[in-house]
Amino acid sequence: MSAAGFIAGHGLWSAAQAEAAAELPRRLEAEGIHSVRLSFPDLHGILRGKTVMAAALPGALKHGLSITSSLWLKDTSHRTVVPVFSAGAGIGRADLQGAGDLVMVPDPLSLRLLPWAPGTAWMLCDLAFADGTPFVWSPRRIALAAAERLAARGLEFVSGLEVEFHLTRMVDPRLGLADAGQPGTPPDVELLHQGYAYLTEQRYDTIEPVLDILRRDCEALGLPLISMELEFGPSQVEFVFGPQSGLASADDMTLFRNAAKQIARRHGYHASFMCRPALPEAMSSGWHLHQSLRRANDGTNAFARPDGRPGLSETGRHYLAGLLAEAAGAMPLTTPTINGYKRYRANSLAPDRIAWGEDNRGAMLRVLAKGEAGATRIENRVGEPAANPYLYLASQMISGLAGIEAGLTPPEAVDSPYTAEAPRLPGSLEAALGQLDASAVLRAGLGDGFTDHFLRIKRAEVARYNTAVTDWEHREYFDLF
Repeated sequence: MSAAGFIAGHGLWSAAQAEAAAELPRRLEAEGIHSVRLSFPDLHGILRGKTVMAAALPGALKHGLSITSSLWLKDTSHRTVVPVFSAGAGIGRADLQGAGDLVMVPDPLSLRLLPWAPGTAWMLCDLAFADGTPFVWSPRRIALAAAERLAARGLEFVSGLEVEFHLTRMVDPRLGLADAGQPGTPPDVELLHQGYAYLTEQRYDTIEPVLDILRRDCEALGLPLISMELEFGPSQVEFVFGPQSGLASADDMTLFRNAAKQIARRHGYHASFMCRPALPEAMSSGWHLHQSLRRANDGTNAFARPDGRPGLSETGRHYLAGLLAEAAGAMPLTTPTINGYKRYRANSLAPDRIAWGEDNRGAMLRVLAKGEAGATRIENRVGEPAANPYLYLASQMISGLAGIEAGLTPPEAVDSPYTAEAPRLPGSLEAALGQLDASAVLRAGLGDGFTDHFLRIKRAEVARYNTAVTDWEHREYFDLF
């Protein structure tokens, strides 16, 4: 074992990964790389990790790199919300007790050269325990397991991304001594455009200089960028990415969010994937996930009807019904922040109830099944751009597959999604967590251990929010009573 190294000794790489690893040192030397960022997405989809010097990379490729396990016990303010130094880390897991180490296992196939950081490369990592056992609470492993269950039925998940976010100019990064904390003071920003000129070329041209910087670096990273668009709200934009198979869209979204924030910051801008920021006249941002299934044996779209007529195939209808059946329980995975639930307003191009429609942007699930058979798909419009990409994709695969396996039939499509007699979406993260807790399908797909841990972390976040006094409360009651 010691001669082979940790990664090879425990068989943690495929043959393709091992082959790519052997070529890395020569490639990095040729590219003039001096630093390599090794990163993994945490429970919230935030990238964490360490930076190693190029000379130390061969050791990391052989033995992995240690990382503290307490990173899995933090909420979105970076607070450790369980007593990690007590027995079982306070959650009944002795293997996480005392903030002991996990091992980061780099994926050599994920290597990217960071165009905004000359001399720096980046690799995505999976996690394992010191005995080589995979860390099954990793969201990426959970999504991979869901994809493998589809593969066992001869199906491959295909998805494409439409991501809205706010792009502003940095005025003050708020780095004074009083601005530190968990979380610290957010930066002061100003608008790049005034909004409400949706898709106008003139307004687009006013922000094209910064968009071109993002475009250039996205393309250098190999991200399948299709379009950059001016969104409806002030300083709001949308990036659209082409369809990818398996987990590639989740990998791309993780990299894109991280890249956009870093690139913007280096050029004096600020990118935020928060759903509804407290900016004047702000509009909510969504993350629309286009999805279908591909047959592994012939590459055809399993959602398309075999006779070529418009509409979903039986497989597609079962999958659609599964998404509807588990939509409420999946909400903490598609919309994991307290802020995200402030997006669901009637007639706002965001859904407010669990329903589907034919090419209807007001419905939660928009079915696009009238064009070419290969493009037949379902667009889920419920997600927020702050969602953990792996958990968002996993929730769709788990729910859709459950619908296929149970042979579920969807209700009729709605024409008026904001007045239809359909179940309402949960109105808060707190309510949605209860729906996830009660979902047998999602618990089976995610694992009871992960589900309970996820609920614990998110409920701690809700509890902290519920004890905070908001500006609204102060304005409403301080002088009145």
